[in-house]
This record gives sequence, C-alpha cells and structure tokens, in this order.
Amino acid sequence: MSEQTQPASNDAAAQQAIFSIEKIYVKDMSLEVPGAPAVFMSSEQPQIEINIHNGASVVEQGALYEVVLTATVTAKAGERTIFLVEVAQAGLFHIRNLAPQDLDGVLGILCPTTLLPYAREAVSSAVSSAGFPPVILQHMDFSQIFMQSQQQRDAESGVAPSQVN
Repeated sequence: MSEQTQPASNDAAAQQAIFSIEKIYVKDMSLEVPGAPAVFMSSEQPQIEINIHNGASVVEQGALYEVVLTATVTAKAGERTIFLVEVAQAGLFHIRNLAPQDLDGVLGILCPTTLLPYAREAVSSAVSSAGFPPVILQHMDFSQIFMQSQQQRDAESGVAPSQVN
C-alpha cells in the first residue's frame, strides 16, 4: 500500500515551487571623479540623482535566471559632475515550477528586493572610497514598480485592464 502512495508524494514534491539564491555578485562597477582633485576644494553642495532599474535573463530554461539590479548615482554641482557611480549587482536564482505570471513577479519583485541591500553596500563603499560621504540607497517598493511596468506594457500592447463590476 505504501508503494502506491509513494509515487504520488514524489510527484507532488517534484511540482513544488522552488526558489533559491545560487550566487550574488557584482557584475559591473564604475566610478568616475572627473574633476579630482579640484572637486575636493569646492564647498558647493552637490545635487544627487539616483536611477535604479532591473532586468532578468534566462541562464538555464525553466531553472536558472540572472537578475541584474543597476544603480547609477550622479552627483552634480551645477553642470559639473562631481562623481558618477554605477553598480550592476547581479544574482543567479534557481526558480522552478512557477506559473509564468508568478515567475514574472518573482523576477521583478523578489529578486531585485533581495539584491538591493548588496547594491546599497557596493554604492556606499564606492562613494566612500572616492573620498565623499557615503550615499545610502533607500528602500524601494519593487512591487509598485512591477505593477506600473505591467500596466505600461499592457497599455502599449493594447490589452485592456481587467474590469471588476
């Protein structure tokens, strides 16, 4: 009798959703201080601009995905760039047995949320190493960004948003 129920439990285990972090790494990093050393003599307070975006690609179909969270931090005083840091923080994620709409959410929300603290540390360390006070990336709500991206994609493709009556 137990032999008959064992294959069913193996099938259920084989279909269970899997999410694991295989590797987190800095894929690319760039730091520029174009006006050094003169920029260190200025007392002008720079304006900081932060841009963050993410993308995902398939490494092994249905199993392994690379997600890259790119943070670009630019400090300017007027038109003069004080420093520019760009960090591409990446991760390899083992993800299996998810419906396509769930997979999109994991790649667009969970993975970038996982990578953000690592990107924060890399940016802060690079800016500090350049001789400036650290720039700390704030927490981001990737679920809101993901939803906006989905709505924009639907609008561009002509798909009407679902209506609830």
